[in-house]
Amino acid sequence: MARVTVEDCIIKISNRFELTLLASQRAREISHGVTLTVARDNDKNPVVALREIADGSVGVEHLSNALIQSMQKNINNQKRKEKEENDTLLLPEIDFSSAEEEGAEDISLDEEMVEDSLNLQEDVVALEVEAESLAAEALQQGIVCDSDRNDLND
Repeated sequence: MARVTVEDCIIKISNRFELTLLASQRAREISHGVTLTVARDNDKNPVVALREIADGSVGVEHLSNALIQSMQKNINNQKRKEKEENDTLLLPEIDFSSAEEEGAEDISLDEEMVEDSLNLQEDVVALEVEAESLAAEALQQGIVCDSDRNDLND
């Protein structure tokens, strides 16, 4: 059934690669509960998607736009995750202009907090460097067992 369906779809979409992408997009939509435009007849989602494309009951433009949009969401999520990871490594910026109004005591506290944050960040970096050097030294001496190597690689 699927081979005949693919041959029927080639009439609508001449590029097999594009057909594969669009049919997989439609199959994902079907698995998420979209209403079918053809009878299921005990077929799996990819076959139903191909039958819908061959029948012309689902718009190729719609599938193409949905595919592009689904890929853009992944890129945006990945960029957001990278930004969140980078933001956690950076110190928050402190606005000292409002502190002038509150008095010199508040300024000194804010400056102490910034200095403490910088010291803590330097300590973390120093500990990470020391841990990496100790791990490398242990690997050179053959002290680390296989399970520890996996932990170090993570």
